[in-house]
Amino acid sequence: MIVTRTPLRVSFLGGGTDFPEFYNEHGGAVLSTAIDKYIYVVVKKRFDEKIILHYTKTETLDSVDEIEHDIIRECMRLVGVEKGIEITTLADIPSEGTGLGSSSSLTVGLLLALYTYLGIENIPPELLAEDACKVEIDMMGKAMGIQDPYIASYGGLRMFTYDKDGVDASHFRRRIRKQVGNRILLFYSGVTRQATGILDEQKERISANAETLEKMLEMAIMGKVFLDGEQYDDFGGLIKKSWEMKKTLASNITNDYLTDIVADASSAGAIGYKICGAGGGGFLLIYCQDGGQDNIRKVMSKYQELPVKVEEQGSKIIYQE
Repeated sequence: MIVTRTPLRVSFLGGGTDFPEFYNEHGGAVLSTAIDKYIYVVVKKRFDEKIILHYTKTETLDSVDEIEHDIIRECMRLVGVEKGIEITTLADIPSEGTGLGSSSSLTVGLLLALYTYLGIENIPPELLAEDACKVEIDMMGKAMGIQDPYIASYGGLRMFTYDKDGVDASHFRRRIRKQVGNRILLFYSGVTRQATGILDEQKERISANAETLEKMLEMAIMGKVFLDGEQYDDFGGLIKKSWEMKKTLASNITNDYLTDIVADASSAGAIGYKICGAGGGGFLLIYCQDGGQDNIRKVMSKYQELPVKVEEQGSKIIYQE
């Protein structure tokens, strides 16, 4: 039996510049952090040749081609596991529509579990992320950027930069990671959504949005400068400005209900805020001044908070027998 634990994430700046259609021409950068909420994957060899899957439903199958769960199916195809296996997935939060990168965390965690099952160990995080991108983008045909598999694989508070030659990952000092972790709060909007339609439109409009995306790229780079200089309030202001730009990238990123939630956050004293992930629902990220958390919690008390901290590690094996 093998059990993997893979963190979810929140991204602060640069989302949208991580689409290959953009960064191959202009370059891209995303500043994000893994959080201490997880996707767990359990893989166990079976005595027979059946494939048994447990997630929100149960599948009992004879071949990989029969699998309904697209991520599980394509991960098994990629690594070459064909039969005699039982896979269970568990999540700390609802597994879809939250904006915290759960599908990529599942992909990364499942690949790590399957490779370990086959006896392939010590996989570098960059290779794990690359394979997860192959599954979601190449094999499943998702319209998505590549940031989520990378932060799920690496963990920590990081800046990823992208160009046609590859991906570079840098991290921040421990003091900075702690300060940022102390200033972020997550509140659930109560609305889940499918990111597919929003991301499809965003991908289709990359050329039309190129000027905005270039500005968002510049803001991500400036965000790293601010954090390295411990200019934490200036960093929060960038998150707010970036959210205003992000809302123009596709038609359903926000709506009247989400606008009201953001207004509540602003009135509570948030200096930075955004709807996580593709938008349209899920979690609201609030970035506040040091010491401002209590007032924000008071004003936002009608929304369910998800307490989080920065998770230092990426996807890992937590049990193997």
